[in-house]
Amino acid sequence: MNLKLNNAQLYGLAMAYGYDYRALKAIIQVESGQTGFSKETGRLIIQFEPAWFKRFKTDWQKDTSHKTWQANKVGNQTSEWIAFNDAFALDADAAMKSTSVGMMQIMGFHYAELGFQTVGEMWDFAKVSEYNQVELALKWIKTIPALDRALQSKNWQKVAYYYNGAGYKRFNYDKRLADAHSKASAYLSNN
Repeated sequence: MNLKLNNAQLYGLAMAYGYDYRALKAIIQVESGQTGFSKETGRLIIQFEPAWFKRFKTDWQKDTSHKTWQANKVGNQTSEWIAFNDAFALDADAAMKSTSVGMMQIMGFHYAELGFQTVGEMWDFAKVSEYNQVELALKWIKTIPALDRALQSKNWQKVAYYYNGAGYKRFNYDKRLADAHSKASAYLSNN
């Protein structure tokens, strides 16, 4: 399977899950700039979140050799992978659970509700292709009925709330989603 997702595949996923093609394009645009693999590193797009790592690795303060992960902010993919690898060396499962992955940035801690036995299995699935990354997100959206309904009706405030949490307004997720949706082109079978 090709790493890159094409428009026909995205359209097929949208139809299979009952969503508007342009709505999915909007989320992908806002979450990852429409790429699941970094141009800088060639690796899976990630966002390591130290606050989540502290929840999953409750004794994190005891370690004095892995401090890089604690300073991580939203950064370029090279920085994200450096922070992630530092946390991974301390606790691999906690690091993977604390990181969002792929085109639609699904948190690793959702692995069980998506049908995976381990978080590593979810990561391995996401590494295969952007198609798999979008499918992960669509399966996750279906686990939250309010998010599912909001995406079907294109209620961007509710989509932003359920997708990004209560702080979505601080980052204008709802406005960015609405804008991306209005700019997204319709699916044409020849593109």
